[in-house]
Amino acid sequence: MKELKLKLILSLVLLGMTASDSSYSLLSPKGVNFEVAALMSVKREMRDEKHVLEGWDINSVDPCTWNMVGCSAEGFVISLEMASMGLSGTLSPSIGNLTRLRTMLLQNNQFSGAIPVDIGKLSELQTLDLSGNQFVGEIPGSLGCLARLSYLKLSKNNLSGQIPVDVANLTGLSMLDLSFNNLSGRVPKILAKDYSVAGNIFLCSMPSPTCMVIPKSVNETNVYYKVSHPRHPVVAIVIGASFSFIVSVILLVCFVWRYRSRVLCTAYVQQDYELNIGHLKRFTLRELQVATNSFHPRNVIGQGGFGVVYKGLLPNRTVVAVKRLKDPSFTGEVQFQTEVEMIGLALHRNLLRLYGFCMTPEEKLLVYPYMPNGSVADRLRDPCQEKASLDWRKRIRIAVGASRGLLYLHEQCNPKIIHRDVKAANILLDEHFEGVVGDFGLAKQLDPRDSHVTTAVRGTVGHIAPEYLSTGQSSEKTDVFGFGILLLELITGHVQKGMMLDWIRSLYEEKRVEVLVDKNLKGCFDGEEVEKAVELALKCTQSSPERRPRMSEVLKVLEEEIEGRRDEQQQQQQQEVEGGEGEEDGASFSFPWNCGEGVEESSVTIEAIELSGPR
Repeated sequence: MKELKLKLILSLVLLGMTASDSSYSLLSPKGVNFEVAALMSVKREMRDEKHVLEGWDINSVDPCTWNMVGCSAEGFVISLEMASMGLSGTLSPSIGNLTRLRTMLLQNNQFSGAIPVDIGKLSELQTLDLSGNQFVGEIPGSLGCLARLSYLKLSKNNLSGQIPVDVANLTGLSMLDLSFNNLSGRVPKILAKDYSVAGNIFLCSMPSPTCMVIPKSVNETNVYYKVSHPRHPVVAIVIGASFSFIVSVILLVCFVWRYRSRVLCTAYVQQDYELNIGHLKRFTLRELQVATNSFHPRNVIGQGGFGVVYKGLLPNRTVVAVKRLKDPSFTGEVQFQTEVEMIGLALHRNLLRLYGFCMTPEEKLLVYPYMPNGSVADRLRDPCQEKASLDWRKRIRIAVGASRGLLYLHEQCNPKIIHRDVKAANILLDEHFEGVVGDFGLAKQLDPRDSHVTTAVRGTVGHIAPEYLSTGQSSEKTDVFGFGILLLELITGHVQKGMMLDWIRSLYEEKRVEVLVDKNLKGCFDGEEVEKAVELALKCTQSSPERRPRMSEVLKVLEEEIEGRRDEQQQQQQQEVEGGEGEEDGASFSFPWNCGEGVEESSVTIEAIELSGPR
């Protein structure tokens, strides 16, 4: 009996040690973290002239604190984001030991050598971008083993050989970009939703009987001739001339075919290559000029530091909004391509969907669906009417929609996206007054960890988090601050005003939040809902970003504590009406304050200062 108890206790102890910390599974018998060892091997093969890898230390047990390394909640390395870091050297085969890796972004560096076959071991890899480097050799067929891969970009390298059939057969790819390499042979049937192979002049997409391989020289041609030795010199001369003529024709055909390929390739690049995303339409400048009546001032529906937005009408009678970018920092074609690709991949009902684009050397335009109800700012500026254009229910529903859109950008996009200018003017309203987050598309990508990025400050004073305004460091919590201000804008009806947060906090503590409420609501609001909304807004706008909630927590409060409470009250009221205890004829939602009562209007406002256009 004692032995049985001892075995039971020992089993429980071992079980507890196994479940206590998943990081133990990463340690070798010598106590070395396997992922640390893999990352250090990767570092040794790289040349780091800008010293961006100095924080990578073999003595560190936890690589999750290293620059450009992202980890899961369990402590496994899931992302390497090393784009445009000035790195060179080769990519170590040890990369294959990071078995939980989901995202690897190494684009726009100077890596050379072959792409290691060991990448095929990364069974959880979803995003791989090695574009804009100097990789040579063939595309590893092992990439075809990555069943979860959805984004593969190997463009602008020096890769050669044929396109592996296993890679072409990947059905989960939403984007495959193999353009501008030295690939050759026939193009296999590619199953990716969107792909580009432009700029590979030795590729052949024609059927095999007519597919011609370009010879490197006359001596290397695979055409053989059986020539008998003639007895008569005239016959020899005729045969020799015929042979020379045949060789000349072959060379001429090769030259014409190669020249035509280059011309066709160049034309394809200019017209269609830079962006090749299936659900986006590429417009010509002429099409958008016709749609907007040559960008007539009467069609202007918005403007800011980014440029001007015009209302347009396409030939199929679709109404669109055309954003004509004027920001000089986005004149680069590569940067514009990267940003538009990111916008196109971010799809959510509460995000403004990109419909198409136009790019010329002088113009860069984005085309969006037209939002019939404008922005929250437009609606809150409406003159006072008998019934407010945005009643209390719509305002809460708008807040819920905006929070869902931001939650998607922060926690569901890969890579994550930070907005940097959340405010009423950037929350658009569809025909059902659903809140749609706009102008996120020109935002910078955010590291998957809760780190920060440093960029030029953009936004509006009064809507910008203090740490962003003072240091230029933005994070997800910067957007949370902006959402808190948006929530106060919905409550108070004050748009483009510098919110007096200290004054609002004092009113909240004094239980006088009714003073804040927009007078256009004419008292038609739920007192407890307003109090909870103000409380949430104050949490979002705390000076310390660490103390602000995440957007997932914000959405939970809005859905459960405000909308959920309302649903319960409506059900209870309906039961009372059905039981004969309610009001006569058309009982409506009951409010703690009667509709029509005057509400003290806030007189303490500060005009906002626009730092730049919304991004």
